[in-house]
Amino acid sequence: MPPTPSSLPLPAFSSGVLPGDAVPLLLASEATTEGGVPVVMSLALVVVLGIAAQWLAWKTKLPSILLLLLFGFLAGPVMKVIPTDDLLRAEQMFSFVTLAVGLVLFEGALQLRFREIEAVGRTLVSLLTVSVVVTWALGTLLAWLVLGFDPVFSLLLGALLTVTGPTVIGPILRQVRPTGRIAALVRWEGIVIDPIGAVLAVLVFDVVNTLQGGELRQAGADVFAGSLRVVIVGGAVGAALAFLLLWALRRHQVPDHLQSPVTLAFVMLACVVSNTFAHESALVAVTVMGIVLANQRRVDIRHIFEFKENLSVLLISSLFIILTSRLKLESFAALSWRGPVFVLLLIVLVRPAAIWLATLRSQLSWREKLFLTAMAPRGIVAAAVASVFALETKADGSLLIPADQPFAAATFLVIVGTVTVYGLAARPLAKWLGIAFDNPQGALIASAHPAARAIGHSLREAGYPVLLVDVNYENVQTARLEGLPVHHGNILSEHTQEEMRLDGIGRLLALTRNDEVNALATLQYAELFGRKECYQLIPQRAAETGEQQVAHLQGRYLFGCDVSFQELDRRFAKGYRPKATKLSEEFTFQRFVDRYAGDYLLLFIVSPAGDIDVVTTDEEPSPGAGSMVIALVQPRASQKLVERVGETKAEVATAQIEAQ
Repeated sequence: MPPTPSSLPLPAFSSGVLPGDAVPLLLASEATTEGGVPVVMSLALVVVLGIAAQWLAWKTKLPSILLLLLFGFLAGPVMKVIPTDDLLRAEQMFSFVTLAVGLVLFEGALQLRFREIEAVGRTLVSLLTVSVVVTWALGTLLAWLVLGFDPVFSLLLGALLTVTGPTVIGPILRQVRPTGRIAALVRWEGIVIDPIGAVLAVLVFDVVNTLQGGELRQAGADVFAGSLRVVIVGGAVGAALAFLLLWALRRHQVPDHLQSPVTLAFVMLACVVSNTFAHESALVAVTVMGIVLANQRRVDIRHIFEFKENLSVLLISSLFIILTSRLKLESFAALSWRGPVFVLLLIVLVRPAAIWLATLRSQLSWREKLFLTAMAPRGIVAAAVASVFALETKADGSLLIPADQPFAAATFLVIVGTVTVYGLAARPLAKWLGIAFDNPQGALIASAHPAARAIGHSLREAGYPVLLVDVNYENVQTARLEGLPVHHGNILSEHTQEEMRLDGIGRLLALTRNDEVNALATLQYAELFGRKECYQLIPQRAAETGEQQVAHLQGRYLFGCDVSFQELDRRFAKGYRPKATKLSEEFTFQRFVDRYAGDYLLLFIVSPAGDIDVVTTDEEPSPGAGSMVIALVQPRASQKLVERVGETKAEVATAQIEAQ
């Protein structure tokens, strides 16, 4: 007879064990953690600390996983404000981890496009095969020789550490933005290798379990059969559910407001169905499902991707806090000096050897190969799988991985070490190698009409790259004759976005005469540049009536509340042109304002450090000494203003020089 809910065992906390006939709801109980914190508060802390770590990481430009690990470690082993031992048993933890990691990998797979790897497909295959084998072999050897693990468990740790970390690689790529094919190669490796490494680790774990039972003869056959079954079942289930979902979306069988929840349900269904037919094939299924959805062109999935991205942030944050809180301080102490040495050798020996062997006959340059060696941070998959393994028990109730071999602690130490080194070194290394721009300040300008060309010239003369995009062939030809980089195409087209080279470009200026195109362009490129760096001219109707627009359906308004396309065009027709003026202690911004008596339009402010601040309606500009302002002024205005600057000849002469 199955147990009733009231008879299920509940976790024991420091305040005592809850009675068996109590309502099995932790939220309704007065149970507390070992640190004396109510359980309901500790569960809320998981989410609060996770999101706080993500925000702080964004603010400080540090890898988010480092802060997540720090917060989880402080909340769990140190302060004991989060329940650790009995709240989630091994089976529950395994189920939770499978679904959470599955959703994370699905979200990552939605970013993978086959067209990105057309030129490096063979290299990617080598990274997913040769590199994995080399990493596994060398990682196993180091775990045995350096950490002193048993050979069997060394083999397991080596298999687990073949994974990298899309949850870390994604943010690093957004910060570094390497040019050319290397970004696509790193992204594909980081996402696809996770299900491969996770499945490999689980299969090796099953072999370890088999060896513990003394059935050595079946181990090899089990690994081969299990691998084949996982790939076939996972691929088939993922592809089938992806096509079924596309059929439903294409035929409008799902209303718009339910498309994201229905997709979420399909992902969970893929995990459950796939695992039912082949143990541990769920991660393969969701990865295949995401790749199929990402590479079809009949259904727009951008809104689904945004929902999954937000959900992934919440899951990653919570999962890292929970997993880290379960660690024991004594486990790290047991590693002593061996742990840091192991991590160091993984970084300086294992990863370079794996990359150079995998890319021997590739077309990658030495610069690209060197950058690949610095992009192998471990992330959520390694942490989750290691935590589950550490909880597994044998038939007699003892741990399958003995306590004297701190398996989970070693894995988390690798995560901390690799995220720290790769996260902090990626940007300066990419800049030194010349394959990325540090803090790109250039502008992608949607339009090549006269005003847009003049603004493009002003930015180029200030030393910043620009790229103009227009569907009007006459405008494109004129821009080319003027020496401006320009692309003939529709700013809203995916094909245009794929073809453009955005080296050094860090923001979008939507300057077309079509207000709807401007708004849509800012929404489309927010994924690339971030909403903060997507700007548009204020719509004509909003400029005339002051009508408020829907905030999440627009970019930041450029230059002023009345500067629509029509107003900008009118000013250029009257002879206004962009002019750069350097401010100093003597010639302040107030003096600049007084000179032109309000007859100017401020466009950009260049800080002394070289950063561009685009003038918008939501911020009041306040440039200081050493800054440069770029504004629209009338060419002859300076002659009229000389008389108002001062009465002495010296002041007049100074004003004439400054007006030039």
